[in-house]
Amino acid sequence: MARNATNKLLHKAKKSKSDEFYTQYSDIQKEVEAYLEFDPDVFRNKVVYCNCDDPFESNFFRYFVLNFKRIGLKQLITTSYKPSPVANTQLELFGDDKTLTKEKGRPKITANKFIINEVGDIDGDGEFSLKDVALQLKENRHNEWEPLNEDGDFRSKESISLLKKSDIVITNPPFSLFKDYISQLIEHDKKFLIIANINAITYKEVFPLIKENKIWLGTGMGRWISGFIVPESYELYGTEARIDEDGKRIVATNNCLWLTNLDHGRRHQPLPLMTMKDNIKFSSHKEIKGKEYRKYDNYDAIEVPYSDAIPSDYTGVMGVPITFLDKYNPAQFEIIGASDNGVVDEKYKIPHFKKHNEPYVDGQKTYKRIFIKKR
Repeated sequence: MARNATNKLLHKAKKSKSDEFYTQYSDIQKEVEAYLEFDPDVFRNKVVYCNCDDPFESNFFRYFVLNFKRIGLKQLITTSYKPSPVANTQLELFGDDKTLTKEKGRPKITANKFIINEVGDIDGDGEFSLKDVALQLKENRHNEWEPLNEDGDFRSKESISLLKKSDIVITNPPFSLFKDYISQLIEHDKKFLIIANINAITYKEVFPLIKENKIWLGTGMGRWISGFIVPESYELYGTEARIDEDGKRIVATNNCLWLTNLDHGRRHQPLPLMTMKDNIKFSSHKEIKGKEYRKYDNYDAIEVPYSDAIPSDYTGVMGVPITFLDKYNPAQFEIIGASDNGVVDEKYKIPHFKKHNEPYVDGQKTYKRIFIKKR
């Protein structure tokens, strides 16, 4: 029930073009640290651009500015989008700062640009913190804080100019504009680490890139992202929605994931497999144990309903759940296609059924299958 309610919330946000979901610091830290563990120099001397992040509210900004020296960043750029309902209203970075122009009792809402070139202990208290960042920005000491002339949309000329100067883009982009967003990253040949809805995997703008091993999933999916911070205006759906100890409103989700072209260790781990005979004998799944693997009516492939039931000794094409991509090792498997977007070579389709993309087994439709072969 909680999952369905949260999924409805995210779908409603996409439909209404309302994408004010903020990523929790702990989720960002957990994901980014996995890339640093695989390659400690992944961010060294790089320009990281967070182009969908109000700097006052963004945990992406917080993470990268607080770890600026440790990970060896050259520069951090963060821009916000002007219509944001919470932009410049909470001012968490500056506390009760009064430097912004007031308008009818609240700070004037503008699209902001923060550029961090240097960090350090400015207030002399012996440690580096966000207070030091605030002082540096207000004094324009080696860093920049200024309003954008445009609205901060990632498609604006200002934002694209900053994109061209960056090496790696890391953010939680608006789901309602995801196809445009990722197409822009590919067009400008950028490295990236972004959050996406699970359905984005099979978009025609995305899946061919996964198939060609040009982009891939991050280090986890499902509940790997523990929830999003939402504004006061959002209703808290489901039993897993909550208000945390700091008063932030959190909606839990299990249908989001990280999408990237930065390398990490998990994608090189082989998936342990049993033979077809042993799966039939020992599988914990009732659809497999004691039964034969079934063939599709309309594809020259067998149905494998669980990733841990992929047989090690089968050399043909297999249809597996979309969650397989969380375990996909390109050295172990080849991706043939996906059912719900039609990106499958015609030679694998049985002629009589070519008009159907979703596979059928004994006349029953299955959904969202990834077609794979063992290498």
